[in-house]
Amino acid sequence: MKLELIVPTSLKDIPLKSYQTFVKMREASTDEDFVAQKMIEIFCGIELKDVVKMRLTDVNELLVSFNQMFNEKPKFQNRFNLHGIEYGFIPKLEDLTLEEFTNLEQLMKSWDTFHMAMAVMYRPVKLEVKGTYEIHDYFYSEDMGEIFKLCPLDIALSARVFFWNLASELLSAIPSYLEKELAKNPSLMKEVNSANNGGGIRFIMHLLTENLKTLDLSENENLLRLSRS
Repeated sequence: MKLELIVPTSLKDIPLKSYQTFVKMREASTDEDFVAQKMIEIFCGIELKDVVKMRLTDVNELLVSFNQMFNEKPKFQNRFNLHGIEYGFIPKLEDLTLEEFTNLEQLMKSWDTFHMAMAVMYRPVKLEVKGTYEIHDYFYSEDMGEIFKLCPLDIALSARVFFWNLASELLSAIPSYLEKELAKNPSLMKEVNSANNGGGIRFIMHLLTENLKTLDLSENENLLRLSRS
């Protein structure tokens, strides 16, 4: 029987929802043969019963191809088109509201909810003037998150890396920022030192560091090693 496969040639050919399905399956199984079969099923759109009937050489070629794709370093795109709608990344992260930051921090902790995180980072463009743009205000919407499940994977992965890098820069800048603010307003020291029974800045930094660790890409390195040895 001749199988017709839709073989992705780059990360942009894979929707975010397919990667989410793969990650969930990968975390639940240590059987590398099964993972390889499921990967072909998920990314090529065929049934598992047909995967096992494929020639071994064809399977290995697909695994090598997938491995090469996932070793790509996609370029960050601050704007992209999805089903006829132009979406733009938050133009100024310093303008993030508390709601946006809190939701983004929680939603980026798991690939299961990353489509909702995309709906925080990217919003429909409502105005463009001389190369700059404005996006619509944020509102939490399950429907909007569902739309981003169809987002190309290269967009999603590069956005995650981009935000992680910005968060790391923010973390490194916080100590000097706090020192300057405390120097300008010594009365703030009393408020800071009241945190965690006197833990002060160290306690605040610990919380920030632990939160940002959840965005570290290293936790998913094993998920991206797709070819079998």
